[in-house]
Amino acid sequence: MSNEWPLWEVFVRGQHGLAHRHVGSLHAPDVKLALNNARDVYTRRNEGVSIWVVKSTDITASAPGDKEPLFEPSNAKVYRHPSFFDIPDEVGHM
Repeated sequence: MSNEWPLWEVFVRGQHGLAHRHVGSLHAPDVKLALNNARDVYTRRNEGVSIWVVKSTDITASAPGDKEPLFEPSNAKVYRHPSFFDIPDEVGHM
């Protein structure tokens, strides 16, 4: 068993942003200290309005090598592409 604190990924939503973005990582023993440390480290200039911390072990990501099998099914759905729809002339000439 390791005595090292868990690794947390930190996401911050900026003053003028609509989405959180990944800004870094830190080690902390629990979520409360992870949030406090994230605030101290990643929002020193009052640039954040919201912070998310997520244990790194709780994040699952696709592998770059899985790109084709993961995203190919959506490419087969032509109705999702704008070329499937006829655009009226009055809309296209605005």
